[in-house]
Amino acid sequence: MADRAIRPRVAAYYTGKLKEHGATARGVDWNSEDSQRLRFRQLLRICEGERSFSLNDYGCGYGALVDPLRAAHADATYCGFDIAEEMVAEARRRHRGVPGCTFVSEESRLPTADYTVASGILNVKLDIANEDWEAYAFDTIARLNALGRRGFAFNALTLYSDPEQRRPDLYYMDPLRVFDHCKRTFSPHVALLHDYPLYEFTILVRRREGR
Repeated sequence: MADRAIRPRVAAYYTGKLKEHGATARGVDWNSEDSQRLRFRQLLRICEGERSFSLNDYGCGYGALVDPLRAAHADATYCGFDIAEEMVAEARRRHRGVPGCTFVSEESRLPTADYTVASGILNVKLDIANEDWEAYAFDTIARLNALGRRGFAFNALTLYSDPEQRRPDLYYMDPLRVFDHCKRTFSPHVALLHDYPLYEFTILVRRREGR
């Protein structure tokens, strides 16, 4: 199944969540604000200790990452992208006037940044066949790589989740396979974070000059 067939279905799903729950963690299909903040902390480790840089938020939803990013990195510039038009409209409304903060609904308008991050965009496969979603997921990871000059980060549900707790509409990735793929394909500098209390993992891919 091609991306052009998958993306409208995913956009419709998240648009429905936003209409049902508003601009909240549940509006982007997370269980709680606390778990959302924990995910953001893992992703922002990609730029830990840095002050001035640009960051793309790929699948930004209503822009929930903006506030924790600016709290930790006041000089960072931010561009959020989402395939759901209603999400982008809500993000623009909530963050109107925030300096260095823009949102786009067309991927072609997303600039290459120092870093690109993505949270939750590989999880909800609906009734799409696993093999089709897997191809979509790895293609998406390649896009994150292309959009981050100095590195990228993303999370995914883990295959180490208890089998009886898994939902058929969600996709669970093998973290070791994803780590190996990123290390062999994109950069030798890859971190796998699987030590925080959620049924998921985060991958950080960094590029270093002269290596």
